[in-house]
Amino acid sequence: MFSEHGPLSRVISGFTAREQQQQMAQAVGNAIQHYKAVIIEAGTGVGKTFAYLVPALSSGGKVIISTGTKTLQDQLYFKDLPLVREAFKTSAKLALLKGRANYLCIYRLRQALTDGHYRDRRSVSYLHRIDDWASLTQMGEIAEVSNVPDDAEVWPGVTSTTDNCLGAECPDYGACFVANARRKAQEADVVVVNHHLFFADMALKEEGFGELLPSANTVILDESHQLPEVASSFFSDVFSSRQVRDLARDLLAETMMQGDMPALRKASQQMDKVVQDLRLAMDKPGLREPWYKIRSKPAIQREVAELQSAMLELDKLLTALEERSKGLQTCHERLGVLMQRLKAMQEPADNAVQWYETFTRSFTLVSTPLDIAQQFQKQMETLPCSWIFTSATLTVDRQFSHFSKRMGITEADEIQLDSPFDYWNHALLYAPPNMPEPQQHDFVDAVVDAAVPVIEACSGGVFLLFTSYRALNIAAELLKERISNRKILVQGDATQHEMIETFREQGNALLLGTGSFWEGVDVRGEALSCVIIDKLPFAAPNDPVTEARIQSIRAHQGNPFYEYQLPHAVITLKQGVGRLIRDHHDRGVLVICDPRLRTKSYGKVFLESLPRIPRTQKIEVVERFFTLLQNSDLSKAASAAASPSPDVTSDPDTP
Repeated sequence: MFSEHGPLSRVISGFTAREQQQQMAQAVGNAIQHYKAVIIEAGTGVGKTFAYLVPALSSGGKVIISTGTKTLQDQLYFKDLPLVREAFKTSAKLALLKGRANYLCIYRLRQALTDGHYRDRRSVSYLHRIDDWASLTQMGEIAEVSNVPDDAEVWPGVTSTTDNCLGAECPDYGACFVANARRKAQEADVVVVNHHLFFADMALKEEGFGELLPSANTVILDESHQLPEVASSFFSDVFSSRQVRDLARDLLAETMMQGDMPALRKASQQMDKVVQDLRLAMDKPGLREPWYKIRSKPAIQREVAELQSAMLELDKLLTALEERSKGLQTCHERLGVLMQRLKAMQEPADNAVQWYETFTRSFTLVSTPLDIAQQFQKQMETLPCSWIFTSATLTVDRQFSHFSKRMGITEADEIQLDSPFDYWNHALLYAPPNMPEPQQHDFVDAVVDAAVPVIEACSGGVFLLFTSYRALNIAAELLKERISNRKILVQGDATQHEMIETFREQGNALLLGTGSFWEGVDVRGEALSCVIIDKLPFAAPNDPVTEARIQSIRAHQGNPFYEYQLPHAVITLKQGVGRLIRDHHDRGVLVICDPRLRTKSYGKVFLESLPRIPRTQKIEVVERFFTLLQNSDLSKAASAAASPSPDVTSDPDTP
């Protein structure tokens, strides 16, 4: 399958045989055949997608593939899987399943059209566009609607959640798009989901209602480095003002459909008002702190008590009225869950951190488990199937222990496959000299000072990746003053997809990003010739979840820095570095401005976790590298970077 003239080469343009890809395919096939677990780190360019798709499709069993994002889901389903199916000449059934929020709910659309909740002209116009599309669509995926923005206020009102779905008792169940997508998934040989949906099904499995997992022979979890955080998020208990306000709105819609119920209507409106008062008592937006910091404040206690009283009044009314409709019954169940969660947030929790976050008009209270290893291990033990974990970034200092410990994986084969790309001859790592410590007030200024000569030497596009929005915004203003001949794209000015497309088209633009731009972004060729990283991406220690994990590890006599903070930062840095070389023909310079890479002992852990790449502190070497590239003398550029002169080193101990 993977040879130069094999079946894949006939369907994939430019296919090249790679030893690492063959090794991975054999490891996946072995795990599937013997019902084992395997953890595989496959560096950029290994071709891990086809390395797991080929043995998965040839296994003959039911396969669930989970990815990190909906974009990757679509690529697998619409592009990669059809190619493998064509190469095999197989008729295996494929299915794409997304979370229910991605599908139109016909019942809630009818409610939204009749309850009069949306009164502004724009929302009403959007509703009618959705209604026109609803009569034509076969899949019901809201992504099909191009003339209604993704962030339009109407979408939550015409899609369902697990809380408000009426299930089989819904009058529109026969035409339900979610139910139809799930039926197709049940019948398919290969089902593509994302991590959030995977954990949703895992939670249902735990309660005896899992639909997909019990039938799987093989589970493949791509982008596995995201699993610990996604699992922690999914197994969190959430109480939000939006949940309360959505419930109040749905109750009002039910009163319209069932005939006037003045007491219920009044109680719903009262609950809606009180939850807004609680938000006002929480002060400014943008806070993300431990809940205990404000839980005991008199104003918070008073508003929480008011909200609990309003919810209790509503509970009494729904107890008497819920038999009138399935909708009222579902609302009553949702109210019970919210009352329970709000009550639980008033007392400290074991093995969990309680925190809150404020937005302009809303807030969220969250109880996040500090450890999901036991839960995940239990699931693996109860599902007798093959487990494939893979990503380009799973090891720290070439060890898998950080990932396997967090996921509770006790028995698994471990395979690390380096990238087939020639980093030594195609890339250069520049560590600017004389940089201040990251906590110094002038650090961002120094980052821009170091970046400007690199940008001027580079004729291609440049990514500047930051660890905070504050640093990003300061750098953006400074660069706009000093760089006038290039387009500067700043995260937040447009959607990520739009920014990446513009960046590709420009060919020499600057793109400043944080967070999501560190991973999953694929720009090949000269359009991305340099990646500049401001500092080592340690998680903010004052983040409530990070702070609680640090305290928990310390309480168990562990070392939080080496057990959690350092490994997390290494994996994040590897993702950022992975943006630079995306193809056999790519060349470029990586700039890491953080002096701790050289001055701290743990800097070696970062360096040993990166691909083998020449390093320099001389801007002249960077300029020479780019000059040779611009002259199309690629071989000389490579030899200049790998030169054994004092300007370039591969030894982390050399200054």
